[in-house]
Amino acid sequence: MISKRGIARGLAVCVAGCRLWAADSPVTAARETLAQWVQTRQLISKTRTDWEADKEMLGQTKALFERELAAVAEQMGKLSTNSTVADAERRKAEAELTQHGEALDRAKALAAELEKEIRGILPLLPPPLKATAQPWISRLPADSANTKAGVVDRFQTLVGLLNEVDKFNNAITVANDKQPNAKGDQVSVDVIYLGLGIAYFVDAAGEVAGLGSPGPAGWQWKLNPEIAPKVRDAIAIYRSQKAAEFLGLPAVIQ
Repeated sequence: MISKRGIARGLAVCVAGCRLWAADSPVTAARETLAQWVQTRQLISKTRTDWEADKEMLGQTKALFERELAAVAEQMGKLSTNSTVADAERRKAEAELTQHGEALDRAKALAAELEKEIRGILPLLPPPLKATAQPWISRLPADSANTKAGVVDRFQTLVGLLNEVDKFNNAITVANDKQPNAKGDQVSVDVIYLGLGIAYFVDAAGEVAGLGSPGPAGWQWKLNPEIAPKVRDAIAIYRSQKAAEFLGLPAVIQ
């Protein structure tokens, strides 16, 4: 059975315990608050540290991206410049191609005109010149309007042929040929050409002689036995078989 003294002692212990608990509550709360503050500070510090690290990384990444963007912009600028230059070069090439095409057409027209004129004078060329120029004459196109020959080749042919004509016209040429005598028989004669203007012929016996000049249908020859000695002398002078001297020979003026 519990005595009153025991009850009183128990109450005293209870009251003391209650007072001790009541005294410990603010301290506990303060400790918890402090712990939470410390944790917050640690979290803030960690967050700041992480942010500083992330900030540096972001800064480097930003700088890298800016360099890449600058490089891309530079390349785009070069591409734009190159494209502009390429367009200009293309337009220039097209203009030059057009000019070359027009020049080629003019050259073809000129070649055709010259070929026509050359074919017109072929009958006027004396036999020695025709023989020398035959390789060039054979290269003349039969139809200038439909020839497959290149313009360069055509002009080379014309220049080669005209060179032969010019060379003959500026020289004295002696060649062997046949001419009819008074009876109409063909006899062998030496012909001395003074360029393309006039020529004289004489046989070995000095009996058949005459002169010739180019006409509408080719070279036209006329007998003139009286000039035989002078023609023989002219040929001898040409061949260095006789000293040079003045010889009066008839001429044909057209």
